[in-house]
Amino acid sequence: MNQPAPQLELSGSRLFTSWLAAQKTSLAFTTYQAGKLFLIGLKPDGSLSVFERTFDRCMGLGVHNRQLWMSSLYQLWRFEDFLDPGEQKDGHDAVFVPVAGHTTGDIDIHDIHAGADSQATFVATRFNCLATLAERGSFRPVWRPPFIDRIAAEDRCHLNGMATGEDGRPAYATCVGMSNITEGWREHRRDGGVVIDVASGEVVASGLSMPHSPRLYDGKLWLLQTGTGEFGHIDLATGAFEPLCFLPGFARGVSFIGDYAVIGLSRPRENRTFEGLILNERLEQAGIAPRCALCIVNLKTGDMEHWLDIKGVVQELYDVATLPGIIRPMALGFKTDEIRFVVRPEPEAPLPTG
Repeated sequence: MNQPAPQLELSGSRLFTSWLAAQKTSLAFTTYQAGKLFLIGLKPDGSLSVFERTFDRCMGLGVHNRQLWMSSLYQLWRFEDFLDPGEQKDGHDAVFVPVAGHTTGDIDIHDIHAGADSQATFVATRFNCLATLAERGSFRPVWRPPFIDRIAAEDRCHLNGMATGEDGRPAYATCVGMSNITEGWREHRRDGGVVIDVASGEVVASGLSMPHSPRLYDGKLWLLQTGTGEFGHIDLATGAFEPLCFLPGFARGVSFIGDYAVIGLSRPRENRTFEGLILNERLEQAGIAPRCALCIVNLKTGDMEHWLDIKGVVQELYDVATLPGIIRPMALGFKTDEIRFVVRPEPEAPLPTG
């Protein structure tokens, strides 16, 4: 007898919606396992607004003002908000439209930094490099770890994270293992992770367990030590990881607003990527099951003050993003006719000369 498909259930903690209202923000997150982009905001009555669109294996997110970048299985998408400040469409105060899609091929794009010039820098994990878009090619490599001898489609070190400085340039990168052979990083998941200074190529922190999502914020280099279930920051003087809190799930994706970090948690899959990690041992010792959720961590106390639990068909998240100043966003996809009829002409311009 066929079992009914699990339904999606999202439930916030008691003050989750109040926190969204106080921060004047909405949230975005991706799940490559279910192939969905979710936008979380508030309805006019203060209740939760959930909007989703389907994109095959969507992962990395990058936000600049009211521009959104997202990677999918073989493309990198740039969404633009078609609404002006104060304008609404069907009760939504932002309409993200995929105006440009660059075909990169399946290069496993992880972290994305969206620049002020409508350009993006991203982590091409399968090719062990940081990259930008190319005019005639799939992508243009701009940096690789010093121990990687060439650009090759082999995911040797699982380069997965990138932190950018105030100038928008890549400052730090994370790898799961310092390997120069195909998928060699898998042998270093428990304690072989590193943080690399992009400018110098030097390792500034080592001995990490599956580091993810490095971010420079408020003068600190924050990151997730996913294999141990910890969120904290790197002391750049000593290279030590200073944990702020324990997270009850496989953590990936960090975004900040005010005194808070928004972090994505997943339920670990039963395969070799997740087995043998300290995270699993800590969860078993505590007698708790891993959660799939967005959690809101107070940066001053380390407390998980609010959360959005995600149950049913969605069990794994990749990236999260805050959308400051946007209360109830929506986005257009390709499975309905709506994208045919939402049109925004730019102001007229003279014909080019010469």
